[in-house]
Amino acid sequence: MDFGSIGVAELAAFIAVGFIAQLIDGALGMAFGVISTSLLVSLGVPPAAASAGVHVAETFTTAASGTSHIYHRNVDWRLFRRLAIPGLIGGALGAYVLTQVSAAAARPFVLAYLAGIGIYLIWRGIYYPPTHKPAKVVEPLGLAGGFLDAAGGGGWGPIVTGNLLVQGAEPRRTIGTVNTAEFIVTLTISATFIATLGWAMFTAATVGLLIGGVLAAPFGALMAKKAKPKLLLLFVGAVLTLTAGYGVWEAFS
Repeated sequence: MDFGSIGVAELAAFIAVGFIAQLIDGALGMAFGVISTSLLVSLGVPPAAASAGVHVAETFTTAASGTSHIYHRNVDWRLFRRLAIPGLIGGALGAYVLTQVSAAAARPFVLAYLAGIGIYLIWRGIYYPPTHKPAKVVEPLGLAGGFLDAAGGGGWGPIVTGNLLVQGAEPRRTIGTVNTAEFIVTLTISATFIATLGWAMFTAATVGLLIGGVLAAPFGALMAKKAKPKLLLLFVGAVLTLTAGYGVWEAFS
């Protein structure tokens, strides 16, 4: 890592971004990858290198976040098993594809879909049903979420959490389970990136995101445990709509 390429102020800024991104991600089940990757790409980092660096940081932040969610009993282990294995396969495929070809063409369409999911979740939050039901479509979400997370630099949380909540899954355990399964997916993606790209693209920016994310992980899990389900749905919908909508606008601007 080239620690000389970044000053103390920049490192502190990356720590702050990592902290905020993981706080949102731990509480709502999404946003760390999207926020962090967007920042790195906007600073001129190539998409493959940005995604690789963020996923290395996420290997540590998701481990801390998953441990916190397990401690607060936010994890449905049956759902975890159904997500982790397809996510692992999809993540490895997505990481390999990103190092060979650009997946930028499909990104606006995926983001538009996610913005629609976000709007629907806001509606669901306002008219929140009193009961939950187990999600029926799980494994395909894990596969798609893992692939898009690696190929797009972020997408596991929005794809998996958003779609599980649309099916009526209980918000707290959905968020906790998706965050915990993300560790397995991220570890696989990082290993694939390292095997294909090596360590040269990792800078102190990655370390800053890592430090901030690990510090925020326990607070995000606690927020997911304490927040009311209706409030979680509203916040998930709002974050998904805003981040995906901004991505669509940026892609066509």
